[in-house]
Amino acid sequence: MTTHVSAITDETTRVFTWEEGARIEVRNLGGEIVIEANAAGLKTLAGHLLTLAQDGTPDGAHLHLEENNGLEDGSASLVLERCDDE
Repeated sequence: MTTHVSAITDETTRVFTWEEGARIEVRNLGGEIVIEANAAGLKTLAGHLLTLAQDGTPDGAHLHLEENNGLEDGSASLVLERCDDE
């Protein structure tokens, strides 16, 4: 089963998809952040980033991933955000 989440930003709908069996864990090791994922989890993260990179996606569009919301128990929170400012 694949999970789809739709987000509307500035009247633009973006669909974020989780691959079946995706497992993603984020650990904060002090000076280093580790994102550990199985193949389905890596595909899921890649898809999220490509969704944010789509033409028409506004600056500041973002997705929150947290424990029990896309990440494994015990994970640190992760925000993926588009920023077009240079």
